[in-house]
Amino acid sequence: MKTLLNLIWLVLSGFWLFLGYLLAGLLLCVTVIGIPFGLAAFRIGVYALWPFGQTVVERRDAGSPSCVGNVLWLVLAGWWLALGHVITGIALCVTIIGIPFGIANFKLIPVSLLPLGKEIVPTDQPFAAR
Repeated sequence: MKTLLNLIWLVLSGFWLFLGYLLAGLLLCVTVIGIPFGLAAFRIGVYALWPFGQTVVERRDAGSPSCVGNVLWLVLAGWWLALGHVITGIALCVTIIGIPFGIANFKLIPVSLLPLGKEIVPTDQPFAAR
């Protein structure tokens, strides 16, 4: 079932969201300071490409640097990417078939706003990262 949902997601919005994260990651990797943020964009982009069967968990060992990094991320790329999820989620919720995918888009907003200090794990192992 996860594979079918991921394939439908890929066609409806996953590919375009992935391209947005890829563009953000490439722009952030232009500078040495932005490389960690670019890597985070690539990591979330893969999650946005195939979200079903995976979940986001908080990392217990993430400290104050991830908090500062999240503030920088929010200013540099986070709100643009979250806006993409909001627009795509609303567009998908227009149809009855698209509602589950719109809700999945809305669930991606928190990780697109504040990705540092979080880890993406399979849903059958949500406590593996803790």
